[in-house]
Amino acid sequence: MATYQNWYPDLTFIKQGNSDLKFAVDLKTTYRDEEYPEFCNGFTLGSHGEYFINRTSTKNIQYPYKDYTGHFCLGIIYKSSFAEKLDETKIYTVEEVGNIPAVIHNFIFFAEEKWHIASDKGGSGNTANIGSIQKIDDILSGNGVFAKAGEELFDDYWANFGKMEILTAKGEYKKLSSFLEYLNYRGLPTNLNNPKALKGERKREW
Repeated sequence: MATYQNWYPDLTFIKQGNSDLKFAVDLKTTYRDEEYPEFCNGFTLGSHGEYFINRTSTKNIQYPYKDYTGHFCLGIIYKSSFAEKLDETKIYTVEEVGNIPAVIHNFIFFAEEKWHIASDKGGSGNTANIGSIQKIDDILSGNGVFAKAGEELFDDYWANFGKMEILTAKGEYKKLSSFLEYLNYRGLPTNLNNPKALKGERKREW
């Protein structure tokens, strides 16, 4: 377990007899989008700040980032019952415990390396967190934005996120805000980009 609640990762697994073999595991939960049930709300995948950039840093991380052999997410995607207008004031007897409606249900569990399910957008407003993709099938299959490019480019993109600048058609400089812009900036093949699915696709019931 992490020493502090806001440290990365939630869990560190160390091979018995070989303390050099460490795996980072972050626990994630998110809910399905009621309007687009093939998508979830998404989640953060850790910071792209100090410990991600300086991989020997011990700030807000259990062990230096470079010490981990792999970084994984173990997560749950669930459906919320809050939109179903439950009677929260109803009183149940002990004999009726089995009739109490669950506030969340339809669980899907997943385990993926975090770079496999990463987006190229931040995961929260004013903090330096990596965002996840949101289409559920893509999360389950590890089909994130960097799936074709690999972990090395994922690392470089996020280590430089918010820093690199490009010249726009208007003659103004702007910070890179997408993996496609990054590939163009680096002179790399644009087919390494794996655009994330967007909401608005055909809906289906769960």
